[in-house]
Amino acid sequence: MPKPQKGSKKFNEEPLRRVPYKKPPFTIGDLKKAIPPHCFNRSILYSFSYLIFDVTISFIFYYIASNYIHILPQNHSYVAWPIYWILQATIVGGVWVIAHECGHHAFSNYQWLDDTVGFLLHSSLLVPYFSWKYSHRRHHSNTSSLENDEVFVPKLKSNLPSLLLYLNNPLGRILHLLFNHALGLALYLIFNYAGRKYDRFACHFDPNSPIYSKNERAQIFVSDAGILVVTYLLYLLAMNKGFTWVFCIYVAPLLILNSSLVTVTYLQHTHPSLPHYDSTEWDWLRGALATVDRDYGIMNRLGHNIANTHVIHHLFPKIPHYHAMEATKAIRPILKDYYKFDETPVLKALYREAKECVYVESDDNEEAKGVFWFDNKF
Repeated sequence: MPKPQKGSKKFNEEPLRRVPYKKPPFTIGDLKKAIPPHCFNRSILYSFSYLIFDVTISFIFYYIASNYIHILPQNHSYVAWPIYWILQATIVGGVWVIAHECGHHAFSNYQWLDDTVGFLLHSSLLVPYFSWKYSHRRHHSNTSSLENDEVFVPKLKSNLPSLLLYLNNPLGRILHLLFNHALGLALYLIFNYAGRKYDRFACHFDPNSPIYSKNERAQIFVSDAGILVVTYLLYLLAMNKGFTWVFCIYVAPLLILNSSLVTVTYLQHTHPSLPHYDSTEWDWLRGALATVDRDYGIMNRLGHNIANTHVIHHLFPKIPHYHAMEATKAIRPILKDYYKFDETPVLKALYREAKECVYVESDDNEEAKGVFWFDNKF
């Protein structure tokens, strides 16, 4: 039977249908053969063209905001500033995606160039580049593993914090979402919030954190140095221009950007139809397939398709974003039901996932006791 097309009634009725959890009848090699070879090519010219475009548009927004908003009537400036914040956060989100690709060595064929570009971009956005690079790669290596995944690790029903019982209502869910999306990225970087459980304190800024190996510790110092330099430059700007100016030009768009990143990554890995696995069932391919592509409309293009090509990104993270759509189309006929796409509107999906995906537990199935699904029943 043909797969329902996006936009059809049947397609819209199927977003909660569980994906297969058994080992797929294809291999990663089969998927790679189906993808046109040029999709694996990383072009310095193409990569820099996207980066230069994003930075140019960002600078135009900055120039307009810093030179014209303050001369508007006060009641107009109250409207103009939020518009600038949203537009700037949107376009800088594309810069963030390119920095993220550098961490996957998807920007160019030269590791030193990827690390240099990624370090400069992520540091400018107060993200520790090498720290993120290594923890994020471990997330890719252990996706959907209950023991070893690095981020958005769901809780077992038996380990559920009692506070979540009181938040399991409409108001509680909204407050929980607001908290996670306002502070989630910072809390993850500093306190490993929503990350893998370690036997001691884990922090992305700590070179001795259990997240990192001994060979990686020196680069964590470099990441920290980058953050300190940018923070000092912001301090000098605040002394010169004022803290209000720095907040309006830089901090407010950054906060919106961070919130949007939490939204995107949360919705990529949290869905009622996706399984998680314990060590008795987990393997890399099934874990990588337990992700979901979503439709963000025009934001797909502005965000370099990070949200609607996430499945291919987990399967082949070195494919650059400008080939990801073509690669996704190439493997969908092979993936069949193992591919998950959900076009539910973002706000509706956020609330639905907050409601339905409270904890995970396995079904009463002797053949799949190591396969865990989201649930919300108490």
